[in-house]
Amino acid sequence: MVVQAYILIQTDVGKAAEVATEIGKIQGVTMAEDVTGPYDVIVRAEARNVDELGKLVVARVQNLEGITRTLTCPVVHI
Repeated sequence: MVVQAYILIQTDVGKAAEVATEIGKIQGVTMAEDVTGPYDVIVRAEARNVDELGKLVVARVQNLEGITRTLTCPVVHI
């Protein structure tokens, strides 16, 4: 079963659109959009398991220039 999550991202001022575009190019990211509110970008991502999801967030997403903070929210099916 695939693990899915929303990643809420805060960026440097004026970087939201650029960050969303770059994140959208990452394998495993199914959606990346710049938004208004307390977060600047919302991403939907998927991976084979929780470990792979963690690697995606830490190694690929958080390393992009312009990101100041992330919050990963795994999708649950209740």
